[in-house]
Amino acid sequence: MISQLHKTTWARLAGLRERLPHALLLHGVPGIGKLALAEQFARFLVCENRQGAQPCGSCDGCRWFLAGSHPDVRFLEPETLARNVAVAEEGDEPKARDAKPSNQIKIEQARALGDFVHVMSHRGGYRVAIVHPAEDMNTATANSLLKNLEEPPASAVFLLVSHRPARLLPTIRSRCVSVPVPVPDAKAAAAWLAAQGVRNAERWLAFAGGAPLRALEYATGERGEAIERVLRGVAAGDRNALADTKDREALEPLAEVLQKMALDRAFASLTGRTKYGSGAIAGDARAWLAYARAMGRHRTLTRHPLNPRLLAAEMLAGMPEN
Repeated sequence: MISQLHKTTWARLAGLRERLPHALLLHGVPGIGKLALAEQFARFLVCENRQGAQPCGSCDGCRWFLAGSHPDVRFLEPETLARNVAVAEEGDEPKARDAKPSNQIKIEQARALGDFVHVMSHRGGYRVAIVHPAEDMNTATANSLLKNLEEPPASAVFLLVSHRPARLLPTIRSRCVSVPVPVPDAKAAAAWLAAQGVRNAERWLAFAGGAPLRALEYATGERGEAIERVLRGVAAGDRNALADTKDREALEPLAEVLQKMALDRAFASLTGRTKYGSGAIAGDARAWLAYARAMGRHRTLTRHPLNPRLLAAEMLAGMPEN
């Protein structure tokens, strides 16, 4: 359970149960378990047989939540992250779908949430809305949600999860109780990863910047395999092979590795230590920091590249020589 890595934060959340604010904003770097904490707290709120500071796990409320079918819990997420796919009723005309799932939370979702929170709870308890990632709301969606935050219905609780809270409207931030979620202790996170069956847990945790869920993704998924290929290519100095990138999905791992390698070279020069364990050696700190900033911009561009091979070549061409 991810709350084991965030005992202080979980204790604070559980302590809010008796005087619960209508909106909480859980924020911190990606991959540390903010969403898992929000989900566990939502289950804690709808649990019908709480045992101390934890949900019981066996009541109807817990079982429905774990099955993704609790009538008093709603998720607001982009279509690219959506966990629940609506099924048309018999006789309904199928709805046309966009060519690509949206990576924003749409205003229609926020409006539907307004209907949800203003209806009486099915179980006589809280109605919980989880908004994740909250910064993926556009301005119109955020303003629609703001109406509910300004005049919250009774027994409605909003849990906003954000990687970048500065991108939220100030009016939304001001109506939420801030719950910062720190990066977990490295030893505890490595032990948790090892318990999940991850080999070289410390190495993947370092590359993930201390974020255990991101490290788990790297160690067990295709993203980790792509990162390994790029690291081998960089170590071999084979820029031509790295530049021959035809697949858009391979661009983001390339930009990520180059950015973290650049930061490690700068950190090694300035402090004698690296952060991400990329195997980089010390170099011109100013040049590598500038390159790292450029790779940060390129990581955004990799999501919608016009020409993957051209963008890969451009990223590699800008790499400092020392």
